[in-house]
Amino acid sequence: MKQRDDMTFPIEEYQQRLSALRSRIAERRLDAVVISDPENIMYLTDYQTTGYSFFQALVVPLDDEPFMITRAMEESNIHARTWIERTRPYPDTGDAIQMLVDALREFGLADKRIGYERNSYFFPAYQQDRIHTTLTGAKLLDCFGIVEEGRICKSPAEIELMHRAAVATEAGMQAGIDACEAGVDENEIGAAISAAMFRAGGEAPAVMPYVTSGPRTMIGHATWEGRTIQPGDHVFLEVGGCYRRYHTAMMRTVLTGPQSDSMLHAQERMKYALKMVHEYFQPGMTVSDADNMIRNIISDNNVGARLITRSGYSIGIAFPPSWDEGYIVSLKQGESTVLKEGMTFHIIPWMWGVDGDKTVGISDTVYITDNGCASFFTMDQDMTTKLPKERNAPIKLDEVKGKKEAAKAQSSSDPTQA
Repeated sequence: MKQRDDMTFPIEEYQQRLSALRSRIAERRLDAVVISDPENIMYLTDYQTTGYSFFQALVVPLDDEPFMITRAMEESNIHARTWIERTRPYPDTGDAIQMLVDALREFGLADKRIGYERNSYFFPAYQQDRIHTTLTGAKLLDCFGIVEEGRICKSPAEIELMHRAAVATEAGMQAGIDACEAGVDENEIGAAISAAMFRAGGEAPAVMPYVTSGPRTMIGHATWEGRTIQPGDHVFLEVGGCYRRYHTAMMRTVLTGPQSDSMLHAQERMKYALKMVHEYFQPGMTVSDADNMIRNIISDNNVGARLITRSGYSIGIAFPPSWDEGYIVSLKQGESTVLKEGMTFHIIPWMWGVDGDKTVGISDTVYITDNGCASFFTMDQDMTTKLPKERNAPIKLDEVKGKKEAAKAQSSSDPTQA
């Protein structure tokens, strides 16, 4: 292992991650593992590139130095970013899988028990078939999830890095809220969010911001398409800030007209769900119970809205096409995974179909502490109302207060006990 002090984390952090992985390799009676998932490779080595559409792999033997297989152009990333000393690059005209097989033979692993990530997006079936038909002396076993076992609980150093990502998330969201006005188009809002994230020290996120307005908010995973915001519209924003590939994410909603009773009710339901998250989430709670708590609160509404997705998912290291670690663990029914200190989640008690044709969201990214949970964010959760300037009228505080009290009274029963 090359000793260096210019990586994302101190070298001791990577030594600990590698040692923990080797313990799991030994538990599974393997001699080596072939890691092809970009997030897992980065977690172990600090290696990153946008060129992961070409095959790449980190091979970690139980008792020998790791080595990497990469496209020749990407070898520079190994030398510039990682502690890896042994590399076997292949040219664009070469055969990546043959290079992997040759390297396994070179380092005495051709007749060993080798684990590989069978469910990796970046190790397709035809390449796996090549390994099985070429490396006939080895015993090839699925080890999908062996690195994720270490990733699921973030270290204090990782939590601190996610706080850096949160700065970019909040800066982008605030810029997006500020840009939302009747007469502005969605592209301008997306541009404002992106510029603010990057100026705040954020880096290229795994997913660009989601910006939809009016009826377009009912289209799942849509983002800006140039629609002009109209007076009385609602604008749905979801921003994922990134720092050193670690992400935090949040949803907010902006109104370009007075807040209706149904929108106020939706706001209070979502805020109540997040309040209960901070009161009830703690180590030992199952993710199924966590999802049930949030789902009951959102389902108990009188505006026709639903929570149509899981209620949260693990978040951390990410490359495109997604910023979430939900394949590791998500808050959903039937999951027995238990919350542990260091887990990080994007909690999404959003409401699909308010009044039948509006989607709104207020979300939070949290980390599990030794006795509860805490947020990465400080931003206000209320929907932001941006009345057209020429139509602004004095706000009647008694009327606003009355609406809020009525909404809270309607939400006073605790559906977590249902």
